Formats: sequence, structure tokens, C-alpha cells
Amino acid sequence: MGFEEKHFPGRGKKVGILGVPLGFGAGTVGSELGATAIRLTTFRGNHLIDHIQTLGYEVEDHGDVEIIKPTKPAEEKDNPKYIAEIYESSKNMTTAVKEILSDNKIPVILGGDHSIAAGTFSGVSSHFREQDEEIGLIWFDAHADMNTPETSPSGNTHGMPLATLLGKGEEKMVNLGGFAPKIKPEYCAHIGARDLDIGEKRTIHELGMRDNCFTMSDIDRRGMLGCIEDAIAIASRAEAGYAVTFDVDVIDPRFAPGSGTLVRGGMTYREAHLGLEIIAEKGGMRSFEIVEVNPMLDRSNITSKLAGELILSALGNAIL
Repeated sequence: MGFEEKHFPGRGKKVGILGVPLGFGAGTVGSELGATAIRLTTFRGNHLIDHIQTLGYEVEDHGDVEIIKPTKPAEEKDNPKYIAEIYESSKNMTTAVKEILSDNKIPVILGGDHSIAAGTFSGVSSHFREQDEEIGLIWFDAHADMNTPETSPSGNTHGMPLATLLGKGEEKMVNLGGFAPKIKPEYCAHIGARDLDIGEKRTIHELGMRDNCFTMSDIDRRGMLGCIEDAIAIASRAEAGYAVTFDVDVIDPRFAPGSGTLVRGGMTYREAHLGLEIIAEKGGMRSFEIVEVNPMLDRSNITSKLAGELILSALGNAIL
């Protein structure tokens, strides 16, 4: 690979930035501010769009998806919570992502809590389905996000999106866009889990996905390189390539304190970057999403800056 190709990987390519300021799918307020924080935070002397342009990409910011906000607090018995608003907002996400892909751009989606993935990946899946192609998915997360209303301890939808995409859960959400499932289990890889509910563990085994899930124990034993290469191989079975969704709580709280569901023992700063650097080198990524940045819980914008840096790694930024 020559110097120009290595350091300007975006030449001839377009990126469409999309904010999804939805935070009421989580139990802690603040992630709805994440998209704005990532856009506006300066790191290495510039804003996110400036950095992406430096890599050679043509960049357009598509603004924020319209979010249908709740008019009253959820009740304790509600499960899933705020499902009507989540569903209507998700339809808007699906439409917005499809439009970006239809314009031959790589969507870079700024969340928001992880409930948005049900809507955003539905847009990705729908776009490629209309071309008679399957799409894969790599899911970075400390949690499985595979609860259903029957298994969820909290009723918070940010713990349910992967189950929804796999065809399990609340009927309207499962059938968003008029088809289900959005992803076949054999094309889906999960990386970095360390905090799973018993119902999620059961679902993983029932779907035959144990070998597709690379937990922190697997990363400890095998290293990030081996795990991410296997995850890419799984997601690349789909002929259209794969999407990536990255929950910042997959990273250890020492490096990413600004998130609402922190769990000790996560990826290091460098392991997270390495995983995305390898993804960029392989070249099969069709969209990238980063979620659960909560500026209200952050310290000195550490997590917002890290989110920007991770986006650059996913888009091909090279150290040398």
C-alpha cells in the first residue's frame, strides 16, 4: 500500500454524518447530548468533520434525526418503556440512514443510547435488502443487548436492540420496515461482552451464536487481533459487507468514563483502536455508529474526544 492510499483512505469516498439524539431508551439521562458533544468537541486541534476531511473524504453533515419525545414519565410497569416514541423515532432513523446510503455515502451515526441501533441498522439492512444482498454486523458492547420484554430486568430499550434485529422482542420494533429479521445470526459478531443477563445468555445459545460472541475473557485469552479477525470473517459472510455499531461502554471506565452503564474490566484504549484499525484495513465496513457517550457523566470531555478518535480509526486513520 502506497503512502497516498495509506494516509488518504477516503479519496473518492463520501461520508454522511447523522446525529440521533435519543436518550430515553436508557435508564440514565444524558446520552441524548452525545451527538452534539462528539460533533463540537475539539481533539488534536480540530473538530470531527475537519479530521474526516483530512483523510480525504467528502463529508456532509445531515443534521439530527427527528426524535419523538415522551410527554410524560414512564411508569414502573411499562415494559418496554416509551415504546411508542421509540418506534416512531426509529422509523425516522431508518429513513434517514437509507437516504445516506442511497447517495453512496458511508453513514457515520452519532448516538444517543444503543436503542437507536434497532432503527439505524434497520435502515442499513433495508437498503441492501432492496438490492437483494445480505449485510453483516459487528456489535461492540459490554452488554449483549439481547433482552426482550420478557427477560429485561429494567424495561429499558437500550438493552434490547440486538434481539430486535435478530427477530425477537416487541412486535412493532421487530417488524420495523416491513420485514424481519434484519440480520441473520450467522452474519452477526458480538465483541467485548462482560455483563450479560441470564435470559441473554440463553438466547445466545438458542440462536447458535456462542462462537460469534467474543467476550472479554476471549480477548484476554486470544488477544484483540485474533478475536477481531474472526469477528470480521463472520460478518463478511454477508455479500454486502457489514455495519459496525460501537457502544463506548465496551471500553474500560478508566479510558471512557462518560457513559451510563459502566462495567469494570473492559477494553483498553489501544485494544479499541486496534479493533477498528483492523476493520478499516479489511475494507468491508458499510456504516459506522457510536453510542452511549454521556457528556453529563464525562470528565474533561475524555469520552467525547475518544469517540471522535475511534471514528477516525474506523475510517482508516493510520499512525504511520
